[in-house]
Amino acid sequence: MSEPIPLDGCSVRLVDPERVASVRARLPDGDATERMARVFHVLGEPARVRIVTALLEAGELCVCDLAATVGMTEAQTSQHLRVLRAERTVRNRRDGRMVWYSLDDAHVRLLMDLALQHVTHEHGDGGSA
Repeated sequence: MSEPIPLDGCSVRLVDPERVASVRARLPDGDATERMARVFHVLGEPARVRIVTALLEAGELCVCDLAATVGMTEAQTSQHLRVLRAERTVRNRRDGRMVWYSLDDAHVRLLMDLALQHVTHEHGDGGSA
């Protein structure tokens, strides 16, 4: 009697070695995948998603208006903004004593738009959204 094959495994080592080699050649390098993971980690906090979404809608807000918009204290908002700024998700500019925040670039808008489309997409196969 042969040994059972696990349901999530293959009975051979490589079914399509050419495809495997082709895909491996197109994968981002380790540094890029680390940076990508950090972006998703930073956006894995609902408060930061609200901040980024508010900036997506407003274009630019000062800390006090941003805090009022997302329903947090200025201190909490500032703490989250530091994390977002460190990962180049948002940028700031000073105007006298005021600090204004906006999305760092159009890539952030695209990322947020696609994430929202993904989570609100209705599946025709009876799957969950």
